[in-house]
Amino acid sequence: MSWIVDHHTAIICAGSLFIVCLASRFSKRKLVGGIPLPPGPAGLPFLGNVLSINSQEPWETYAAWGAQYGDLVYARFVNQDVVIINSEKIAKDLLEKRSSNYSDRPYLPTRLPFGWTHNFAFTPYGNEWRLARRLFHQGFRAEASLTFRPMQIRKSYQLLTNLLESPQNFSAHLTTFSSSIAMSATYDYETAPTDDPIVSVVEKANNLGLQYMTPETTLILNIFPFLLHLPSWFPGATMKRNANLCTKYGIEMVETPIEYVQKNMAAGTAGPSLVSDLLRMRERQDPDRLADFDAALRQSSASAFSGGSETVNFIEYPSVSSHITILKQTSTMLLIFILAMVLHPHVQVRARAELDAVVGKHRLPDYSDRLSLPYIEAIIREVARWQPMVPLAIAHAATNSDVYEGFYIPKGTTVIANAWAMARNEAVYPQATEFIPERFLDASGQLLNAEASTTAFGFGRRTCPGRHLADASLYIAIASTLALFEFSKAKDDQGREIDFVPKYTVGVTRHPDPFPCRIVPRPGVDGEKLAAIFDPVP
Repeated sequence: MSWIVDHHTAIICAGSLFIVCLASRFSKRKLVGGIPLPPGPAGLPFLGNVLSINSQEPWETYAAWGAQYGDLVYARFVNQDVVIINSEKIAKDLLEKRSSNYSDRPYLPTRLPFGWTHNFAFTPYGNEWRLARRLFHQGFRAEASLTFRPMQIRKSYQLLTNLLESPQNFSAHLTTFSSSIAMSATYDYETAPTDDPIVSVVEKANNLGLQYMTPETTLILNIFPFLLHLPSWFPGATMKRNANLCTKYGIEMVETPIEYVQKNMAAGTAGPSLVSDLLRMRERQDPDRLADFDAALRQSSASAFSGGSETVNFIEYPSVSSHITILKQTSTMLLIFILAMVLHPHVQVRARAELDAVVGKHRLPDYSDRLSLPYIEAIIREVARWQPMVPLAIAHAATNSDVYEGFYIPKGTTVIANAWAMARNEAVYPQATEFIPERFLDASGQLLNAEASTTAFGFGRRTCPGRHLADASLYIAIASTLALFEFSKAKDDQGREIDFVPKYTVGVTRHPDPFPCRIVPRPGVDGEKLAAIFDPVP
């Protein structure tokens, strides 16, 4: 673990820890009516179960607890109650059917001091969150997202061109595809391939902030909250000084792209985007509500970009210790897709047979083909299930105490939906570790369920509101790349395939480490053929 503290801070914490430990010996939480907590592992005094967790892959620990204690597990991390859900049924029972009680977020001590109010994924459940989400939904609901499809097709063409010209840089091309769609949909902004000025502003804000958005730092601040109230000049106040700097960067991240849209609107050159729509909506607002509307506009626009860009993509609270990370959502899922194709070439064969039968070989698939491509749809669903990007989904918090199936859930409990355990449930997904798209099809090759599982995008009122845009991007990229390219293991100088065991980033999120891959056009596909297929570009 890396602790973002200096020696002065360590001395201050050590001097206070003895008092905290003494106080914890005499603190006992009372239950209501003697109703038991859910079963779970025994913990240590003061620390609870925090030392029992695999800090690199906590979802594995939670899944093991689920196997031992059941699908609803209680644990305690220092002074925080935690309930871990290991089944999709319980997740839906609590987080969806009782969403009025389970739509809050765990307390995050770094949110305000580090200026992370610009993303409403962090915002506690209430009127501020509702307004920001409503504005976000205005631009990215299922019906509104249809307006972005020509842009997404155009971006998919650029992805295909990039893969044809430099296939060895496939990971970077996926990132460009993801971030360019997010920026276009949010601000009608065309990102530069490298060193984009607005993307650089976002990176600067997050690179500093994420140093402190760690479980270790959050744990320190939960125990010693006074550390962020020290004056900036005080020895050991490095965290406070960086909090001020991170807040400054965050303001730049929010304001710079909005100013870009305002400038284009004034010039009459602004295209359709979330922010331009919201700025026009702003003109119709009651003056007394403009301050709230402006705050929500900034939250929804920053969240939109944070939900799809190369740097900030999918924000999670995977445990009570408030791990925070930012994951490349669309590009990561596409990276998982390519890894699956490399390891399972037979899946490509069936997918291309379906594409050739429905689309043919003289054009690319578009959105009108989707309902006729059930195997492509099954691949998309299996990509999300096989290697969950956010194994612990996004943690919720209980607004009030509750009783579920005879177990007591205290007010303020952090509720973690273990999407990893759900995806590995052998009763639901036999051979769960294998990549098998057919599991989503019936005997006739049609999809078993009209709707995909929600575990990839969260649960209840906190479900990712940008899922429709992300899903459409995944479909067009996966269908188009399968139509034009073949994926296989890379070869060495002697022409022998390079075998490898996939490795993944460890910690609070999970995505593939770089792996050797060979991407070649299907027979008969070259630059000239590609140009003919692309013409006319939408």
